[in-house]
Amino acid sequence: MDFDPVLLSRVQFAFVISFHIIFPAFTIGLAAWLATIEAMRLATGKPVYRRVFDFWLKIFALSFGMGVVSGIVMAFQIGTNWSVLSERTGSIMGPLLGYEGFTAFLLEATFFGIMLLGRDRVSPRFYLFACCMVSLGTMFSSFWIMCNNSWMQVPVGHSIVDGKIIPADWATIVFGPIVAVRWPHMLLAAFLTSGMSILATGAWHLLRGQSDAESRLMLRWGLALVAAIIPIQMWVGHATGTYVHQYQPAKFAAIEARWQTEQPAREVLIAIPDEANQRNLYEISVPKLGSFIATGTWDSKEVGLDTFPPEDRPPVLIPFLTFRLMVGLGLLMWAVSWVGVVLDWCGRLNRTRWFLHIAFWSFPSGFVAVLAGWFTAEVGRQPWVVYGLLRTKDAVTPSLTGGMVAVSLVGYVLVYAVIYSFGLYYIWRLLRDGPGSDPAPGASVTPARPLAVAVQGTTVDDRAA
Repeated sequence: MDFDPVLLSRVQFAFVISFHIIFPAFTIGLAAWLATIEAMRLATGKPVYRRVFDFWLKIFALSFGMGVVSGIVMAFQIGTNWSVLSERTGSIMGPLLGYEGFTAFLLEATFFGIMLLGRDRVSPRFYLFACCMVSLGTMFSSFWIMCNNSWMQVPVGHSIVDGKIIPADWATIVFGPIVAVRWPHMLLAAFLTSGMSILATGAWHLLRGQSDAESRLMLRWGLALVAAIIPIQMWVGHATGTYVHQYQPAKFAAIEARWQTEQPAREVLIAIPDEANQRNLYEISVPKLGSFIATGTWDSKEVGLDTFPPEDRPPVLIPFLTFRLMVGLGLLMWAVSWVGVVLDWCGRLNRTRWFLHIAFWSFPSGFVAVLAGWFTAEVGRQPWVVYGLLRTKDAVTPSLTGGMVAVSLVGYVLVYAVIYSFGLYYIWRLLRDGPGSDPAPGASVTPARPLAVAVQGTTVDDRAA
């Protein structure tokens, strides 16, 4: 049986990057949460903040480690499977990835050790400073990655010399208008992912009658964070759609499942795109709304996929469905957070069990929304790996065979299934055990064991204030 090395390389990269992205999407927001909680502990001296901090620090440590490992594997694939991409774009992509190591990873690696082991070895203010530096490092990391990916989505500030794409204006590449909307969109998505995880964890422990003070703190803070950020994220998301409409019209048409040019354009709310016959099955649409969403007017002309040659059209089914999944989950986060805030104002939050159940089951919404948005961006970019400059089929390593990629893909799946199953299981155990509570009056307090021991898996009992 002959395997297509291009298709399998794409599947392999999609598998690895999909697995990798869930960890940065979680740890970026979680690092900022930890820095905030530590600042509150320092300002108020309340032991509850220390217990919540120690609880999430263990989860952060494990998630951060798995994210680093999966990220290294992802980088290796660029050299093994996509050597033409490396050769043609290395002078731009190489420095951007290098800047991540010199800035972001340097900050994270330097101060992460202090977060784990330095609580009793440095002053409280310096410990807070270390937490802030780790948080800043995770944000820097996302910035350089989004610079790289945004340049691949909309190449700017470059020139072509002897078939190679080289930088001509670094300021445009790094601080251009595309990065200015895509990086905040990703950053806010990470904050929402962490916020939904935190509030869901608080709701879970309240339902179980555990860690009452800590659970209420996590639930209320998580709800407030998501409620404040989600409207901003929707506005930034619309700005991101505007850049797609302007610079990637074929992707925009695919997201809308718009097969023919329309004026005014309807908005397809839901359908099953039939790519073979270039039509939508079971379509539910709203007249003129597509024009308004795209341009703010009710009668604009919106191009369809028939405008582009067949070889330049992206797949339709995946970006059409994943975009709607992302938006739907955003609306779910909005509803959960705002209803929760209203219940809190009314003093009924902790007693409304139906809402606590909904909040708990909303735990994966941020992760799924990030993956859906990423699939929308990457699949919608096809058939280009560098939009308009380098096709995906031309970027793969020439000597690569389908059998070679199939073997490595199976190896990745097996290794990830074994190693990360244990890591995710241990994270679940940490989440299940919870942060602990204040001891009863007169009860003895067992000294907490070092966090490093807990991270190694010996114990999860680190509850002392």
